[in-house]
Amino acid sequence: MSSSPTFNSIATILEADFKVDRSAISPATVLTDLGLDSLALMEFVFAVEDAFHLRIPEDRLDPREAGITLQRLCEVIDTESSGAASPAAETAHA
Repeated sequence: MSSSPTFNSIATILEADFKVDRSAISPATVLTDLGLDSLALMEFVFAVEDAFHLRIPEDRLDPREAGITLQRLCEVIDTESSGAASPAAETAHA
């Protein structure tokens, strides 16, 4: 996973914008272990949303929730990116 484009983009944001040491960044890293306070954590999520041109619903990922890893963040981003049209499709079938 560490070589995925999604993970690499997230790692770059953490390093460049939030000054997180690269050695602290791995797919298994828990968001709350990055050394970011709650405001910085929310700013990080906003930066990720901007970078990927998407909105992560809070019910899919609340960065304040304990135990959320960078791997989980990548999964949510990949799902949101590929499934952007799915709510409309679900409505059409309702």
